[in-house]
Amino acid sequence: MTWWLIAVIGAAVGFVAGLFGAGGSAVGTPLLHAAGVPAFYAIASPLPVAIPLAASASVAYWKAGLIDHPLLWRTLWFAVPATVAGALVTPYIGGAPLIAATDVLVIMIGIRFVLRPAVAVIPAGEPAHDLRRVAVVAIAVGLLSGLLGNSGGFLLVPLFVLVLHLRLKPALATSLAASAFLAIPGTITHAALGHIDWTIVAVYGVAAIPAAYLGARLALRAPTTPLTRVYGAFLATLGLVLLAVQL
Repeated sequence: MTWWLIAVIGAAVGFVAGLFGAGGSAVGTPLLHAAGVPAFYAIASPLPVAIPLAASASVAYWKAGLIDHPLLWRTLWFAVPATVAGALVTPYIGGAPLIAATDVLVIMIGIRFVLRPAVAVIPAGEPAHDLRRVAVVAIAVGLLSGLLGNSGGFLLVPLFVLVLHLRLKPALATSLAASAFLAIPGTITHAALGHIDWTIVAVYGVAAIPAAYLGARLALRAPTTPLTRVYGAFLATLGLVLLAVQL
């Protein structure tokens, strides 16, 4: 393994995670594996980093008052046990079709944002963050997070926008805060199984954590509509790359 390359990957993933509101494990895993990190370590090693990474980026959003705290705690209430359940049933479910279906969903959502940037508003007469919708989003993301070994941020943001009608920047902020918590069950499980290389965690994390804060600061300054289109292009590209790797 080339340690400087792992550090470069960490910095790039951290910056993208801060910019687009994801913990970074969905992006970090295929890049680390392509750099020569064995599969199990590539899957598990970004997870411990996702916790301080997401927390670091969240500081920038927290200072701007963009984290939706009621939504954050409602999401975690449903998503954390769903994440544990997803991790527990992983050995009994064929992972390949599920991963491929998730990649296709990410591509479709990304294209939708490129073609029609979301200007999200809560419809008149609809309760803010309807608990049923929050439960559906949180449980779905939690299950997939547990099954796929990531912190779920790459799905939380678009579902916050499309299902809960949250504006993009609060969605990015709240997703990052949730990702920090959702990475904890996966980290504990993989650490117990011996799947984490802590040297990789250290090299990757030292570069990723400050880069995440810088990415979040840039997102705060960017106009919402162009940022939404760039976010959509990022999602579509991410889905295509992950699908290509899977196939």
